[in-house]
Amino acid sequence: MMEYIKREHELSNVVIVSPDAGGAKRAAAIADRLKVDLALIHKERKVANHVSRMILVGNVTGKVAILVDDIADTCRTLATAAQVLVGAGAVQCLSIITHGFLSGEAVKQIEESCLSSLVVANTLPLPENARGCAKIRTMDVSYTLSEAIRRTHNGES
Repeated sequence: MMEYIKREHELSNVVIVSPDAGGAKRAAAIADRLKVDLALIHKERKVANHVSRMILVGNVTGKVAILVDDIADTCRTLATAAQVLVGAGAVQCLSIITHGFLSGEAVKQIEESCLSSLVVANTLPLPENARGCAKIRTMDVSYTLSEAIRRTHNGES
């Protein structure tokens, strides 16, 4: 993710965003290593399994907001978070995900959202309906996996 962000975006204009409290540690680690700002979305629930509102913690005004997460399934959270970020002044919002399950209406959610793109690692094959979506891109992680195998084989850290 970090290499992709460095290659595709001017870091002085980037803020890393966690779409929920569960991903805050991951997002903070990425933001720290890239030396960029961090923001997070707090989901407030009044009823179980129903988000009543999302609260942005941090400043995204005039920045490219990059939502980072491990899994994208229905993409409802990403679409709603993107709307919150653009409403708070982000000039662009995209998401980078490790595993894109993209089930059900996920592709429709992405197409209709204000996300400029959804970047998913090629850890899973894209569903057929996602392959034709102009907003969905893949990020190759074969080098990372091969390096992990090499280091394990050689007893390296």
